[in-house]
Amino acid sequence: MMIDFHTHIFPEKIASRALDTLSSVIHSKPTMDGTISGLCSSMEAGGIDLSVVLPVVTDVRQFDSILRFASEINERFPAHSEKRLISLAGIHPADENYKEHLALIKQEGFCGIKLHPNYQGIFFSDIRYKRILYTASELDLLVSTHTGYDPYTPDMEYCTPDMILDVLKDVSPRKLVLAHLGNNEHYDEAEAKLCGQNVYLDTAYSILQVSDAQLVRIIRKHGADRILFATDCPWADQKACVRKLKSCGLAEEELQKIFCDNAGHLLGLG
Repeated sequence: MMIDFHTHIFPEKIASRALDTLSSVIHSKPTMDGTISGLCSSMEAGGIDLSVVLPVVTDVRQFDSILRFASEINERFPAHSEKRLISLAGIHPADENYKEHLALIKQEGFCGIKLHPNYQGIFFSDIRYKRILYTASELDLLVSTHTGYDPYTPDMEYCTPDMILDVLKDVSPRKLVLAHLGNNEHYDEAEAKLCGQNVYLDTAYSILQVSDAQLVRIIRKHGADRILFATDCPWADQKACVRKLKSCGLAEEELQKIFCDNAGHLLGLG
């Protein structure tokens, strides 16, 4: 089984408009149309069996609508489907009802949440994120967060390794997934400061930027059992990301953990 731990899709009626808007802002061309069917076609081409959808709540008022969309995805692709998607939920750090909303997310059967400090405009070391991470850990929810550079906020990085280390010291979250190898586009700093910490690193987008040598070095320094294969589709091509990981020189046992076992454990797939 092959699992992509980091993808994005949108409701069909707004997908084209959303991708056009994002493309113009971040100056990146999507690899598929941002819909459920587009992602499933991409998965088929790349040999991927399951994709994790990460919705981003950019405004507190979006909580209910994004939760509904995420629930619809999970209802459409039950666990027994041959090809399926699993959506996490999303929450905004400024949500004053974060405890109730996280409890609802757990009650609705979600296994975790997505955070995006750059799009949410709040530094990751802010107390509001720490409260969410603490409560999520109490509820046994995983948390995936963007890290490092993002073209949406080119002059400001909202989640750096130092901020992450501060959060780890204060909160010690149980299931924290750092996207983009822990520090998008700044992989030397991520390698120096985050390898060996109690976090998971996903390979989203960064897998096509980092050299084979550094990718293998980070994986082995951090531990293959703490690495998650991820693409950031539609902003990276799933097939190209699969090809890169398979060809970088890792052992079959390492690939099995990264492509499947680690994600399966976090998602509760057995």
